[in-house]
Amino acid sequence: MMQARGRLIGLGVGPGDPELITVKALRLLRESPVVAYFVAKGKKGNAFGIIEAHLQDVQTLMPLVYPVTTEALPATLSYEKLISDFYDESSRHIAAHLDAGRDVAVICEGDPFFYGSYMYLHDRLAEHYDAEVIPGVCSMLGGASVLGAPLVYRNQSLSVLSGVLSHDDLKRKLADADAAVIMKLGRNFHKVREVLTELGMAGRALYVERATMSNQKIVPLDQVDPMSSPYFSLIIVPGDRWQG
Repeated sequence: MMQARGRLIGLGVGPGDPELITVKALRLLRESPVVAYFVAKGKKGNAFGIIEAHLQDVQTLMPLVYPVTTEALPATLSYEKLISDFYDESSRHIAAHLDAGRDVAVICEGDPFFYGSYMYLHDRLAEHYDAEVIPGVCSMLGGASVLGAPLVYRNQSLSVLSGVLSHDDLKRKLADADAAVIMKLGRNFHKVREVLTELGMAGRALYVERATMSNQKIVPLDQVDPMSSPYFSLIIVPGDRWQG
């Protein structure tokens, strides 16, 4: 008789505040014999910090250590090749547990399918194994909450943009937006603020670092030091207020 294979579970654990993890995510986390999590070299990781208090001694922990993050690479190295190989290798390690009949919960800060690293494992494994994805509160919603900023009113549309976009692409997309959330700031902050200023949107733009985390920081846009803006920061340009 063939052994039943394990299930792949993508677990969204929310934007940072441990109390924002869902009841279902917490239950599946506790039931999973293997817990995998993405982490930078030498770090504990934000997602792991969210769920650490809920782990049990009998669970196997599987840190998936990024070979690179956002640091500049030597010209001889390709970020795309390194990170693709990393996801391939991580998928093989997870598949070994699944083949042995063990469920694997891959925890993901925010929501697994919203800029989540889990997506790249899902794309590689979900065709071959049972997979379940548990949604989580994503960072832009956590950011809107702590900023007290309703995102969109009535028939307005929301644009979610990456700060990695070129100056011209970002400007074109923002110019047509009723409301916007700009992710992936970090080293892109100066360019993003410049575009917002050129469009006359800087006055209504709101900035937050590490929303809902214990080290959350809300700073006026014109006072942000571009050299210190972290990856886990975002800018919200709310839609025009409608009183009803």
